[in-house]
Amino acid sequence: MSQLRDRAVHPRVFRQLVIEIAVLMVPEVTASLATRLTEVETPLAITSGRRLASPLVLAPILRAGLGLAEGFHRALPEAAVAHVGLARNEETLEAETYYFNAPGDLAEAEVIVLDPMLATGGSAAAAIRKLKEAGARKLRFASLVACPEGAESMREAHPDVPLFTAALDDTLDHRGYILPGLGDAGDRTFGTM
Repeated sequence: MSQLRDRAVHPRVFRQLVIEIAVLMVPEVTASLATRLTEVETPLAITSGRRLASPLVLAPILRAGLGLAEGFHRALPEAAVAHVGLARNEETLEAETYYFNAPGDLAEAEVIVLDPMLATGGSAAAAIRKLKEAGARKLRFASLVACPEGAESMREAHPDVPLFTAALDDTLDHRGYILPGLGDAGDRTFGTM
């Protein structure tokens, strides 16, 4: 996280660090997912093992969530990927959907919503609301950095959705940025700062 926060880190290194941290987060984020007993035939014998009981869907919030999605997908290659594009309406200050594409089996799936920053909680809450409207019932949210204000906002909007984060920072500044944070994760990921 210290390397990721460093303002001098090149976007290529930033992207790689996001992927590495995401892979490390996967065991904690998925630890409570239901599994089922299954039979596995090895080259030498038949044994039993465990598989996920439900389909898995990763749902990055565009565009910053794509880096997290890459790391989660490396660790969970069987997962389908939904995409949730949100933009802030400058008049209402509310997040509005400009793009949404998800698999049809959301009602049966375990859905992991991905966004590197949980600041005000507005985008996360809007993405989860959109996914619920599309049928998702079993959701969880993962971020790299969160702040108490964003976590509380999410708990109020979606108390049924567990939150996972690699770092819980101090607060928001007057512009809605997490302090100490790491800046705009989308800009840092894609070199558009």
